[in-house]
Amino acid sequence: MWLVVGLGNPGRQYQGNRHNIGFQVVDELVSRTGAGPLRGKFGAELGEAALASQRALLCKPMEFMNLSGQSVVRVSQFWKVPVERMVVVHDELDLPFGRLKLGAGGGHGGHNGVRSLLANLGDPAFVRVRVGVGRPTAERDPADHLLTDFSREELKEVPALVALAADAVEEIVGRGLTSAMNRFNVRKKTEKKSTTGDST
Repeated sequence: MWLVVGLGNPGRQYQGNRHNIGFQVVDELVSRTGAGPLRGKFGAELGEAALASQRALLCKPMEFMNLSGQSVVRVSQFWKVPVERMVVVHDELDLPFGRLKLGAGGGHGGHNGVRSLLANLGDPAFVRVRVGVGRPTAERDPADHLLTDFSREELKEVPALVALAADAVEEIVGRGLTSAMNRFNVRKKTEKKSTTGDST
């Protein structure tokens, strides 16, 4: 079994925030696979699905971002999912809006949800699907940026971005991380090469 975790904060007031893009990707996978409605268990909303012909558990931790790791550990232990078969989808400040970066291992890069996962799992080997939400201007607090909704212009592109990230998860599960990285870790032709460095 695979465990696909989308990070976010529970509650209607956070639903459209940049910080909740992970939840949106899991919702897209639920819609594609017919895994819903998700059920509450172990502090998360869960649904079983056939993903790229593989058995998968779709998970949205419901204990707020900085506690995400607690529910994920309970879920992974109950279903005996090894960390190498965990895919975590989360927002990434250090990627331009609309870009993905896939990989495994590494640190938390300042992301509180990933920080909680690392602290509770004790192993960084899970696969990450980082979804670029872009950095704010220097005058704006990054935390405030993450806890606000996408701009009107960005909202036009969010469905395509969510679908792209869901495609990446399916590629990881079906064909492996290397194949997915080759397909999705590419800059758009319109991007400048001097984009901000990616965090790990």
